[in-house]
Amino acid sequence: MDEQMFCFQCEQAAHCTACTGKAGVCGKSADTAAAQDRLTGALISYASQLIGEGRAPAPEQALLLMEGLFTTITNVNFDPQTVDQLTESVHAACPGIGFDYDMANLWHEPDEDIRSLKSFVLFSLRGMAAYNYHARVLGHIDPELDRFFCEALQAVGSECSIDTLWALVQKTGKASYRCMELLDAANTGAFGQPEPVEVPLVIEKGPFIVISGHDLYDMKCLLEQTAGKGIHVYTHSEMLPAHGYPELKQKYPHLKGNFGTAWQNQQREFEDIPAPILFTTNCIMPLRESYADRVFTTSVVSYPGVPHIGPERDFSPVIAKALELGGYPEDTAMPGINGGRSVVTGFARSAVLSHANEIVAAVKSGQIRHFFLVGGCDGTRPSRRYYTEFAKLTPPDTVILTLACGKFRLNDLDLGTVAGLPRILDVGQCNDAYSAIQIALALADAFQCGVNDLPLSLVLCWFEQKAVCILIALLALGIRNIRLGPTLPAFLSPGVVRVLQEKYNLMAVTTPEQDLKAILGEG
Repeated sequence: MDEQMFCFQCEQAAHCTACTGKAGVCGKSADTAAAQDRLTGALISYASQLIGEGRAPAPEQALLLMEGLFTTITNVNFDPQTVDQLTESVHAACPGIGFDYDMANLWHEPDEDIRSLKSFVLFSLRGMAAYNYHARVLGHIDPELDRFFCEALQAVGSECSIDTLWALVQKTGKASYRCMELLDAANTGAFGQPEPVEVPLVIEKGPFIVISGHDLYDMKCLLEQTAGKGIHVYTHSEMLPAHGYPELKQKYPHLKGNFGTAWQNQQREFEDIPAPILFTTNCIMPLRESYADRVFTTSVVSYPGVPHIGPERDFSPVIAKALELGGYPEDTAMPGINGGRSVVTGFARSAVLSHANEIVAAVKSGQIRHFFLVGGCDGTRPSRRYYTEFAKLTPPDTVILTLACGKFRLNDLDLGTVAGLPRILDVGQCNDAYSAIQIALALADAFQCGVNDLPLSLVLCWFEQKAVCILIALLALGIRNIRLGPTLPAFLSPGVVRVLQEKYNLMAVTTPEQDLKAILGEG
């Protein structure tokens, strides 16, 4: 069959190789994939022009870059028309630029290692752009980061040696870490340091709105506009950690709880839902008829035929739909994947490190034997049950840090406590990986050792490009012995994987039992 599209940027790439037919496994059509390639090619040429001017791009130019890159992340935009409109905006911003870069040159690059490293950088930039975009909305901008985006995009569209690309991977990892730091400062500056909170998984009777995605600014706008209207607001998937921010949870008592689990279950969990769903960032899936008429998008998210809330963030149509539908007639439980009736979130770095002395003492006394960071992006493959089983098998004298939507595999498990702490500590969104890294660095400082010498193991699941930029940041920080699954990225060539294994001991997950024994030295 002739290739109709080429996409291998997410974990569900067909046959663990690439999606090449009429549509991707995510539901993205070949037309949308082509539109996103055209947009990416325009962004590469635009970035090359900007960097050729010898300065960091102006804020409005950088914002256009971020919007464009963010739009190409998996499960953000399924509408080729809006993607092409964004490409036209790029062209209007750089008249006389000449030809756009042809992405076919990258997808069909004959040197598989060059293609792999350029893809590693490009997909990391897409994830970084999401973090950068969220920070910009809250007024946090780093001109040097903006300049790096241009430099890296220019390199993706240029001839580069293998050594130059490996150096770029390292620089991209450092820039990714800086992006996460910028977003952390933006979120905590606007909404306070997250605090531990128990979140019910019960939907109270009456009108309600479900808000999905990652953007806390959108959450605040929705809460402000629904205050006093008799409408409850429930988080979905990666919006769950919003409950931990005092400027959201404490100021808006109608922020009630969490609806459903991870993003990949939405088609089943939204079936005939008597409420509107607002998607603020990635993780929207192809809509089913049973709930398509109550979906709204905002920010960079777009879906054909779905009402879109523009940059003014006027959520009046969403509010009207909530009042029209009326919600459930009585309280309705929405248990977690493992049957739990509530989950706890808010264990970001300030909450965890407030117990640093007790944690260090518990490790030295033998009360806590090991820490695991088990989390990342969730997805559809049955093999992702690995993470639930791994969590269940961890010994009672160990602590699990978790983050991102992968936590829904395990966050409603009752694993008890150890040394006065819950054994499962939810650090937050994928956006909060910076917080998890800070916890590890602080513990390393307390024990006067390196992060790689801590009794800490990273067992990560990945799905899309924000997870890619987290991985590249961890590698740039020199963190070794990461276990990654459920499969290694299709865009990493055997040669690139070999280098990552030799330099960082990056490993694919095997079985929960085998990996746990190896980590704890029992195998």
